[in-house]
Amino acid sequence: MKIAVVGAGAIGGYLGAKLSLAGEDVTFIARNRNLEAINARGFSLQLEDGSTQHAAGVRAVQACADAGPQDAVLLTVKAHQVRDLLPELRGLFGPQTMVVSMINGIPWWYFHRLAGPHEGRGLDSVDPGGTIAAHIEPERVIGSVVYPAAELVAPGVVKVIEGNRFTLGEPGGERSERIEALSQAMMRAGFKAPVSKDIRGEIWLKLWGNLSFNPISALTHATLEDICRFPATRALAAAMMGEAQAVAEKLGVQFKISLDKRIAGAEAVGAHKTSMLQDVEHGRALELQALVGAVIELGEITATPVPHIAAIHAATALLGQTMAAQHGRLRIEAV
Repeated sequence: MKIAVVGAGAIGGYLGAKLSLAGEDVTFIARNRNLEAINARGFSLQLEDGSTQHAAGVRAVQACADAGPQDAVLLTVKAHQVRDLLPELRGLFGPQTMVVSMINGIPWWYFHRLAGPHEGRGLDSVDPGGTIAAHIEPERVIGSVVYPAAELVAPGVVKVIEGNRFTLGEPGGERSERIEALSQAMMRAGFKAPVSKDIRGEIWLKLWGNLSFNPISALTHATLEDICRFPATRALAAAMMGEAQAVAEKLGVQFKISLDKRIAGAEAVGAHKTSMLQDVEHGRALELQALVGAVIELGEITATPVPHIAAIHAATALLGQTMAAQHGRLRIEAV
């Protein structure tokens, strides 16, 4: 299978290297030092057990047109970065190319083939003006939920922290021939790649924690266990999650676990910095709209009040704007 990995970061590198080692024809769309490193040395993985794997057969290009049409395009960039790839991304598309959105939060295609009064509707919070939907035909899309944690420790080198599960799902819920082929390819590479009949339910289950813990951590510089063990922030996270659950249930989503169990699961992760806190510490743009802003928009669509979510979104959005204006970052350091 010809597979293009758009985004040679932690998750993209993990996927691309393992797929290449399993015999798939993998091309990374990369830039700068990553581009140079991959073409010079391939891609290396530092695995959980301390062993290493080296994918020498991968290649990297900067222009999508140089890779040409693919069987599958894995979008592993952050949600706010997708628009920057358009319209060049179409250089990877052939008649049957599938686009797998391996992106956190509510995706731009959320209402595609979702039976009900909102079917086909766009979301301005994640796709202003429908630009992404105009460049990526909805019938190409396959949804995915990314569970592993990994870190790009050097150009062309990824350290896998934990996990190997990537849930896949057609927007319409069917078990298609193409998603079966993709799932099989990923399983041959050593991943768990179950096919879900309800990919939106899977998206919400992960988002449920991300929409609260990520912005709270960005504002407080606290780890997951700290947020969960401090009574006021634990209550705040629970309030945000309760509002989100009300929104999701109006859209037909049923949560498989309780809110308390979801919080307990986050606490059990321990002294982990969320991705949004890491972005604050490194001065990177915050992945706020897909994780939080979209939930506010869905609340408006379903006439569901989300006051706690909206307040935390406003504060975090201002933080992101201030950092961008000052070209700065925020980090707590010992004195």
